[in-house]
Amino acid sequence: FQHYYITNNLSFTMVRYAKEAENPAKSVKARGFHLRTHFKTSREVAQAIKGMHLRKAQKYLKDVVGKKQIIPMRRFMGGVGRHAQTKAFNTSGSLGAWPKKSATIVLDLLKNAESNAEVKGLEVDSLVVEYIQVNRAPQMRRRTYRAHGRINPFMCSPCHIEMILTETESVVAKEDDDAPKKKSKKKEARARARLGAE
Repeated sequence: FQHYYITNNLSFTMVRYAKEAENPAKSVKARGFHLRTHFKTSREVAQAIKGMHLRKAQKYLKDVVGKKQIIPMRRFMGGVGRHAQTKAFNTSGSLGAWPKKSATIVLDLLKNAESNAEVKGLEVDSLVVEYIQVNRAPQMRRRTYRAHGRINPFMCSPCHIEMILTETESVVAKEDDDAPKKKSKKKEARARARLGAE
């Protein structure tokens, strides 16, 4: 028995995620197939939000759409401009962009994951983007007309995106105040010298 999903008039069988969550009870998944946005910009958006808390990632991507924050371009940076906003990131050449379409699609996937978490009964505010992956989808073909009666291909580069969000423990263990603090030999010698001088 196989499940079939229909997306953009393409039918395919249900496939596994590239990675499974370590604790499935505390994790939620979301994925999109054959998304009509560029693979390269989507990959950079995904890398920018990896490891972020859900709310922080959503705010960041909304700021990217409004051009208040920028996506640093680290791998696919051919022809990308330099911008002052990129100085906030440790990236070479201050290369960055505001890929609005990719950011909007990833925002929609985060919203889908949030809904899945609510249905599952998880704490939405403590979700973290533990894993996100972007893969190339089959290119879609069009044609463009060139000089002297020639025709060239005009391809689009869609992508598949999958993500796993995990609920984290927000409790931080407090350090014991009663434990004796270690002093270096130099500090102890200085303290002794001060006491001797007095």
